[in-house]
Amino acid sequence: MKIKKIFSWQVVLGFSLIMLSAAVYGIHYLIFRDARYIFSYLISDTAFVFLEVFLVTMVVHNLLAQREKQALFKKMNMVIGAFFSQVGKELVKFCVAFDAQGEELAAKFIVRNEWTAKQFKDLQKEISGFSCAVDCHKGDLEGLKLFLVKNRGFLLALLENQNLLEHESFTDLLWAVFHLTEELEGRQTLQGLDPADYKHLNGDIQRAYRQLIRQWLLYMEHLKADYPYLFSLAMRTNPFDRKATIQVRA
Repeated sequence: MKIKKIFSWQVVLGFSLIMLSAAVYGIHYLIFRDARYIFSYLISDTAFVFLEVFLVTMVVHNLLAQREKQALFKKMNMVIGAFFSQVGKELVKFCVAFDAQGEELAAKFIVRNEWTAKQFKDLQKEISGFSCAVDCHKGDLEGLKLFLVKNRGFLLALLENQNLLEHESFTDLLWAVFHLTEELEGRQTLQGLDPADYKHLNGDIQRAYRQLIRQWLLYMEHLKADYPYLFSLAMRTNPFDRKATIQVRA
């Protein structure tokens, strides 16, 4: 019913504007008696309408959409930065400890200031088929549980952020981490579990781990390109680098 009322209002307004326009053209004809001028002006105006539609819909709209997309991208990366500052970096350390090839992988992620866009792209391509060998017994499973449960509220807040709806891959990472949190929290003890249960947890950790390192690399590339001072801090606190220190060295 409400839609019908809006539609009726629009029809009445449109009809009224057309009648007003016809009335003005009629007054013009009564005064100047120049129908040729009226039709000439009307046709030229009608021809310009198509150009105006093109300018508004194709040019202006695209420019505004691109500007809005860039603003949204900056907001999303602020959220991603908060994630790595609060949870991500420490989570990387936990995951590397579970990985039998963790040290070998970590060596590849020691990003340097001289890295080029090609180096980031090549590493992204290399890790796209990354298959880590996660073993729950190698790392601190209980410590991981306590850490994730402690930050569960923060993760929930991130999932509620509307800006992240446009960032599907990072949202998938949050879901993977949140699922791992629930899996660990749901077990009263992580000692003496059935081998099949440990295998299941290995898969949950691996899922989060693979997405985590991919997002971390994308985030580092973004910082290097747009925020050199944040990139400097990120390099000095690199969770893959055991020798990393926040102190600036010559």
